[in-house]
Amino acid sequence: MSRGDAAMGESFDARKSDLVRLAQERMQSAITDNTWTKLQKLALTCRILFHMGHDSGLSGQITTRAEAPGTYYTQRLGLGFDEITEWNLLKVDEDLNVLEGGGMANPANRFHSWVYRARPDVNCIIHTHPPYVSALSMLEIPLNLSHMDTCPLYEDCAFLPKWPGIPVGNEEGELIAGALGDKKALMLAHHGQLVACSSVEEACVLAVLFERAARLQLLAMAAGDIKPVDELLAVEAHDWVSTPKRHQAAFAYYARRALRNGHDDCIDAAPPDVSGAADQHTIPIEGGV
Repeated sequence: MSRGDAAMGESFDARKSDLVRLAQERMQSAITDNTWTKLQKLALTCRILFHMGHDSGLSGQITTRAEAPGTYYTQRLGLGFDEITEWNLLKVDEDLNVLEGGGMANPANRFHSWVYRARPDVNCIIHTHPPYVSALSMLEIPLNLSHMDTCPLYEDCAFLPKWPGIPVGNEEGELIAGALGDKKALMLAHHGQLVACSSVEEACVLAVLFERAARLQLLAMAAGDIKPVDELLAVEAHDWVSTPKRHQAAFAYYARRALRNGHDDCIDAAPPDVSGAADQHTIPIEGGV
């Protein structure tokens, strides 16, 4: 080997742990932080999940903590994920009283208040009923994480085996928050999925991954018995992907896809004029703008 070849291959004798650490260090400077506001990231998340098939009519809620304790932002009841913009989001308190915006929040948001109370580390909650998760939930079996791509959810996804009914009461909020525990995700039998994370980016990425994991599981179950992955390797893959920089990079990619596919109005549209009477609003939607 020539001297030039040797210089090019200096890392070929490095241990895997050293290469992992080097890659993580490079990501700190190579992946820049996004400049979207909290409301823009929430609106983008709604559009990303719509684009990826997570919508189910008006079902599902996406929230993120607001600035004051006990408050958070969410979409307004009556609007689908594909209609959410940074301008029509609501700010509500724990009792779902609207503090900013018009209309009302989804009454099922009540369990979000319970999760936020139980988990100070959580800043964003996503609950959706995507088709593969919903189909798997009908079998009353937990998520089986046996593929490299799905390892970010490995040992981080709890399971609620019985459906408690519509999540409008405090009983459901206490049950869901308890079942989630200290994990980032929850599979709800006969219902759907829940992710509760430290950032909007992480929650969005894991919500997308949750549905992919359910789809892979159903495909594998139709072909044969699912074989488990090595536990240590699964934990290694979980920790490799589960970093803020990786989540930011994935979220930015999903956002670009959604924006390219006609969802650019969620952050680029001008704010509506709500200064006049209801029939004079530039976006006349029942329940306020």
